[in-house]
Amino acid sequence: MTPNPPTRQGRFPLHGIVGLCLLIGTLACSIYDHYNPGASSIAHRVSNVTTALCWWGYLLFVDAWIARLKGGSLLTTRRSEFWVQVPLSIIVWIVFEIYNFHMRNWHYEGISVHRAARMFGAMAAFATVLPGVLSTAEWLEAVGFCRRLRAPVIQASSKAAYTCVFLGIFCLTFPLMMPREIAKYLFALVWMGFVFLLDPLNHASGAPSLFGDLAKGQLQRSACLFAAGMLCGFWWESWNYLAATKWVYDAPFTPGISIFEMPLAGFIGFGPFAWELFAM
Repeated sequence: MTPNPPTRQGRFPLHGIVGLCLLIGTLACSIYDHYNPGASSIAHRVSNVTTALCWWGYLLFVDAWIARLKGGSLLTTRRSEFWVQVPLSIIVWIVFEIYNFHMRNWHYEGISVHRAARMFGAMAAFATVLPGVLSTAEWLEAVGFCRRLRAPVIQASSKAAYTCVFLGIFCLTFPLMMPREIAKYLFALVWMGFVFLLDPLNHASGAPSLFGDLAKGQLQRSACLFAAGMLCGFWWESWNYLAATKWVYDAPFTPGISIFEMPLAGFIGFGPFAWELFAM
């Protein structure tokens, strides 16, 4: 997310049309394959990479919409930022996969037996996590979501900042020290741990931060990020539900109550997850 420049609406960029066509075409193939398994080899091949194709199509479309609203976007005027976000997104998600190796909250089904294809599909999907959520938050900010949302000014003391940092360290290390049978219940600590750890450090360094926004009484960024996390969570889960290659949750929360594949209690975590991505 970047500060809003003066609004200068222009034409809808071509890459947004391409993205929308990619998104619609991928969903059409995935829906057909989901309800008619084995009927079309082409639809099945597309369904194997539904997550990556849908997210790249979505990214192109949302980025073009942002460019239309603001006169600039990640792919039109800030490409260097985009090429930083893509590898960083892969690294960030691999960190969570490492946590999941111990905590076992999800696993993958239908993955390719060919290592190269499996790695390419995973990296293509992982690369969209960070730009997908942050671009959605930027779009929400551009359309004026919660623009007038304010809070009392909160000047966090150095003691509060240190407390948050140490709380973050605890949240990120405690689950790894627990047996797997206990750790699987503690993923919420991981979702919030990097917020507590990194956001105060970002604030201290002068970088954009939620801490800094509270010090100014501003809540729009926090609200846009939270809403973006929930919206992206809905896209993730709906597209994953249709895909031939998908993740399946083993999280022991609200069994029998889920949104697509995601248990309801876990779905609520998409909001704080967006704060975490912003802090990272």
